[in-house]
Amino acid sequence: MSLPEKSADLPDNIAEEPSKPKETSLATHVEGRWVKHEVDIDEVYSPQAQRQIIHRVDRRLVSMLAGLYVISLVDRVNVSTAAIAGLNTDLELQVGTRYSVVILTFFVTYTIFQPLGTILTRKIGPRWFLASISLAWGAVMIGNGFVDTWQSLAGLRVLVGVFESGYFPGAVYLLSTWYTRFDVQKRYVGLYGVGCVAGALGGILSYGLSQMDGVAGLRGWRWIFIIEGIISCLLALLSYVFLVGFPEDADKSWRFLNKDERDFIIRRVNRDRGDATAEPFSLRKFLIHAKDWKIWVHAFIFFCVTTVGYSINYFLPIILLGMGFDVAESQCLIVPPWAFTGLFMYAQAWISDRYRLRGPIIAFNAVLSCIGLALMAFHPYYGVRYFGVFLVVAGGSGNLPPVLTYQANNICGQWKRAFCSATQIGAGGIGGIAGALVFRSQDQPRYLPGIYASIACNICILVCVAGLSVSFRYANERARRGTVILEGHEGFTYTF
Repeated sequence: MSLPEKSADLPDNIAEEPSKPKETSLATHVEGRWVKHEVDIDEVYSPQAQRQIIHRVDRRLVSMLAGLYVISLVDRVNVSTAAIAGLNTDLELQVGTRYSVVILTFFVTYTIFQPLGTILTRKIGPRWFLASISLAWGAVMIGNGFVDTWQSLAGLRVLVGVFESGYFPGAVYLLSTWYTRFDVQKRYVGLYGVGCVAGALGGILSYGLSQMDGVAGLRGWRWIFIIEGIISCLLALLSYVFLVGFPEDADKSWRFLNKDERDFIIRRVNRDRGDATAEPFSLRKFLIHAKDWKIWVHAFIFFCVTTVGYSINYFLPIILLGMGFDVAESQCLIVPPWAFTGLFMYAQAWISDRYRLRGPIIAFNAVLSCIGLALMAFHPYYGVRYFGVFLVVAGGSGNLPPVLTYQANNICGQWKRAFCSATQIGAGGIGGIAGALVFRSQDQPRYLPGIYASIACNICILVCVAGLSVSFRYANERARRGTVILEGHEGFTYTF
């Protein structure tokens, strides 16, 4: 294969006067002018050829990961749509806290085993590890369709939690190794946003599957688990072929990049943060990063985001049922808020990457979520309360990609990145446990304790983002004066 054209001219993003660009660690002085984005200057490929390679990575990597995340999310939350399709009645899940326990059992193992996700993704390889666990949880999901007691369902949810625990941290870690700091949020939106929007369509799919009630003598809710489990297994088998590994192994993937294109991706990441190639694993190098207090603040922010997000995901159909909508309406009305959230997240990602904003985006979403929660709880008209659902889903669940990017932009080093992904996603799992408990059956139809807990989480997000922003600004000023090197990488500055 012949190489694309070599770079003949400098990119268009070069200022004409030698004035230093505002707030960037990637500026360099070339021939009397300041180049704003050094990562775009390559000795082999022109800007157009670079974009072609990156778009090829997007189509193969992001689309495959998003597809697997769709089935992950559908299989994780389909218990909520099955619940109003007869599962609650047949297994008596509305007795006491049984429904919350069924949800909770998933998150216990999901949280415990998540720290292994990034390590096993690196050691085994993304293609074999992520595809295998996807196949495993699909098989268990099929088994959910044949349970006769709520205890059996809870036991299978434990296994789903074990297998799904490795997917999201592994996928987030894999994405972060392929892209520069100011390219990654749009890809996180591609992973999470597309997954959530398509996952929301699972409500319509579940309603359609529930109409199979009586086919082969099985209840409709059983067909929801069986068919969606079969779909998961089929997509997992495809991922064995089409999922790709880390950049250094890109040329080994089927019909993907050649060695020169692989080397370009590695050069680009190294120009941005110098950590494209991982050092050999050592437990000490992995755990030493626990001493960085910022990692735990990022993890706490993610805990707050997922508490709000999961609580809405699991209880929204039931909340809509309490608003006066029937079963079919409740299953279908979860789709429009997620469709709006998908567009909302992509617009925010473009603004965030274009203007290098992280903290203000997160803060705006937290405020938006609080407004939506207040409308859901206190407005007397169902139409306005349903509008509040749009704001809560957009500001709550839509805050996940910005928070992931906020952390990913402010660390360097492969094993620190792996440790941070493990702690952050692990905290998200704990948020899932909290989200399963804040909305309780005895609080229906308004669920005020859950509303108050979600508002409190958003207030905590605002406080943490404000504190990190102050810390980052002070650290950047010291770095520009040359008194400190941040993250062990000369020229690095924090993004806030």
